[in-house]
Amino acid sequence: MAKEKTLADAFHETLKDVYYAEKQSVRALKTSAKAAQSSELKTAFENHLEESQEQVERLTQVFEIIGKPARAKTCEAMSGITSEMEEDLEDFGGTEASDDVLIGCAQAVEHYEIARYGLLKTWAGKLGYDEAVPLLEKTLAEEKKADELLSKIALGLDVSGETAGKPTGPKASTKASAKAA
Repeated sequence: MAKEKTLADAFHETLKDVYYAEKQSVRALKTSAKAAQSSELKTAFENHLEESQEQVERLTQVFEIIGKPARAKTCEAMSGITSEMEEDLEDFGGTEASDDVLIGCAQAVEHYEIARYGLLKTWAGKLGYDEAVPLLEKTLAEEKKADELLSKIALGLDVSGETAGKPTGPKASTKASAKAA
């Protein structure tokens, strides 16, 4: 007879899933930072990349807390999101919509991570993994902050890819030249 699955098993499986997702997020942030046209967006991606690398380390600590090796399990949700991002970059990269599309992709990642970290934090509390709760809570707060920042940057972009009146999109050089003339 198969062993009955427990909440601790679900926590461990979800943790492996999120570990994979966070590592994929690191790769996606590197790509996004290179592709971003707005310096503000590029900086946001670079800063969150550093945070995400720290988040991977925190997840490793959570594995240690529960007495399991840090192992990733393919996360189909994150694979789908990153695959969609690659398609969108191919279709919209270098266009005036590029940064807005990048933000949309990044927010899909953030929303997934917010949902999963919130779940892990709740389950850690229920399971008595008291040392894991603040680690997961810190990451959850960082993901929410990153999502809010992306929304603010998106609101600051106009349809030509400019931020706060400063040219940043593909038409930036012609607009800057026209203003100088």
